[in-house]
Amino acid sequence: MATTHSPVAPFGATTVYRVTSALTGMADRVRAWNDTRHTVKALRGLTPRQLDDIGLTPADVEHFADHGY
Repeated sequence: MATTHSPVAPFGATTVYRVTSALTGMADRVRAWNDTRHTVKALRGLTPRQLDDIGLTPADVEHFADHGY
C-alpha cells in the first residue's frame, strides 16, 4: 500500500527563512535610502537654471528629499 508524505520543512528552516528575508528587506531599504540621499545631494548642487533644464524646481528637490518621490 502506497502512502503519501507531505513535505515538511526541517526544524528551524522557517525561522531562518524569516530572519533572512527580514535582513534582506532591511538591506534593500538602506540601499534605497542611500540612493535617495545621493540623488538629493546631486540635485541640490544644481542651479535653478540647471534644474529648470531638466524640468524641476528647487521645491521639487525638497519634496523629493522629504518624501522620496
